[in-house]
Amino acid sequence: MTNASARPEGLSAYVAVTAAYWAFMLTDGALRMLVLLHFHTLGFTPVQLAYLFVLYEVAGMVTNLCAGWIAARFGLTSTLYAGFGIQILALIALAQLDTNWAIGLSVVYVMIVQGASGIAKDLAKMSSKSAVKLLAPSEGNGLFRWVALLTGSKNAVKGFGFLLGAALLATFGFSSAVLGMAAILAVILVAVLIAMPPGLPKGRKGAKFSEVFSKSANINWLSVARVFLFGARDVWFVVGIPIYFYAVLSDGSEAGNRAAFFMIGSFMAVWIILYGFVQASAPRLLHAAKRPESDLIKAARKWAWLLTVVPAALTAAALVSEEPQIWLTIILISGLFVFGAIFAINSALHSYLILAFTQAERVTMDVGFYYMANAGGRLMGTLLSGLTYQLGGLPLMLGTATAMVAAAAIATGFLREE
Repeated sequence: MTNASARPEGLSAYVAVTAAYWAFMLTDGALRMLVLLHFHTLGFTPVQLAYLFVLYEVAGMVTNLCAGWIAARFGLTSTLYAGFGIQILALIALAQLDTNWAIGLSVVYVMIVQGASGIAKDLAKMSSKSAVKLLAPSEGNGLFRWVALLTGSKNAVKGFGFLLGAALLATFGFSSAVLGMAAILAVILVAVLIAMPPGLPKGRKGAKFSEVFSKSANINWLSVARVFLFGARDVWFVVGIPIYFYAVLSDGSEAGNRAAFFMIGSFMAVWIILYGFVQASAPRLLHAAKRPESDLIKAARKWAWLLTVVPAALTAAALVSEEPQIWLTIILISGLFVFGAIFAINSALHSYLILAFTQAERVTMDVGFYYMANAGGRLMGTLLSGLTYQLGGLPLMLGTATAMVAAAAIATGFLREE
């Protein structure tokens, strides 16, 4: 890594990294909604829809594990630019999909392209989060404030991406929407290459791949908690709830489908945007500037158990109703927004603690390892989302989410002040 004197001005570099990350996550959110809704209308089952995102998450696990070492070896900007380039190519490839292909071939093709997109997303994420550790001011718990703002704003932008994806699909169709996003992202990549301040770490030749595996008990337990926390979200978020809402909102006609796309996209967008807003506000809500690290570790335990209550209550509501009903839909929407707010506090605490636990010389490798666990949780949630909804509907899906949040709370209980 470079020494402090070689770094760029912290704020200007932070702004450049954040702007690049925003642009990337806008297309990532739009692409997820485009793929989910487009292939559902083509007749894909919930399990087949889940398969479309499996390689995306597997690729994320492998990428995060390797990207931490790659950034330590070759520098942070190299992984950030590589993420942009791969995403552009993935979007172009996805536009080549032919609806006349057999469903099996289409699934495999989209899985491979989504895998490339997963690689791109996690290269950009690891680069951006690691840069915050190196750039954030030390006074007033600046690390928590900067990482919460980066992560929260990113999720708000991704929420707009969900809405954008649904709107583009309804307005322009799948291929035109995907190619348009590729063109815009290419322009942004050129702008980032020109505007990025010099001086971010260039890497060190002696970095060994074996160093990515942390010997810190706190980092390892936090990574376990992250697996189950994000698995609990994606078990309902990826397939189950969007398909349930589609069944409630669409009458099967083209006009009904279009209206359903906008409403589902709007719900997913608002959920992510509010989640991002709460996440960015977490340092202020928790009065983090005046609290030591030990207090924030205790807070992570408390908020994890509080989150468990929400999916448990939603599971009970789903068990009472044997089929989609208006009252159940209203309870689900309200409950999932409450889940999102509490989940955002949990996620913000995790994002801060991983950077607080790591050392500057290990930051890319520890962050990469941690986000490998994050991708592992999303993979587990993605697989279970389609499977549990197809096998047991809302009760099984939401009950699985409850069990996974409880597992995250148990793992968080093993965190200790270092």
